[in-house]
Amino acid sequence: MLNQFINNFKSIILATMDENNSPFNSYAPFIKYNNKYYVYLSDMAKHARNLKSNPKVSIFFIEDENNCENIFARKRVVFQANSSILQRGSDKFELILDKFEKLDEKTVKMTRKMNDFHLFELEVNYGEAVFGFGRAYNIGGKNFDELIQRDNQKGHTSK
Repeated sequence: MLNQFINNFKSIILATMDENNSPFNSYAPFIKYNNKYYVYLSDMAKHARNLKSNPKVSIFFIEDENNCENIFARKRVVFQANSSILQRGSDKFELILDKFEKLDEKTVKMTRKMNDFHLFELEVNYGEAVFGFGRAYNIGGKNFDELIQRDNQKGHTSK
């Protein structure tokens, strides 16, 4: 269920911390490869500058509200991750950018030569998922791809 949900997305919502230690939300196209997430960002983008100064990032996937069953219970996944920049020209850099070309070959070929673009690797260290009312999970496993039932939670109650 988790991977099936995530595989429907081509972009992710990123939450980074700005120079005033305030949260900043944005989005970016992404590639998932070997259980890590990758975004290709320009220094012109605030979220790239934020990641360079603070590697902590939150990654958010959320069901389109036009397609959800209930606006109060949209399916969603959030990961906490640490980012690092891949060395331009390295084998891994070239491999991941080749994968980005499948999203938009023209744009990636054009930006590939621009030195203000950086490839960020996002390595997950915590996750949570909600797939409806009373269906909240922690995400675990070696690759953060397993839903784990939350223990000792009473769930929703009424008076």
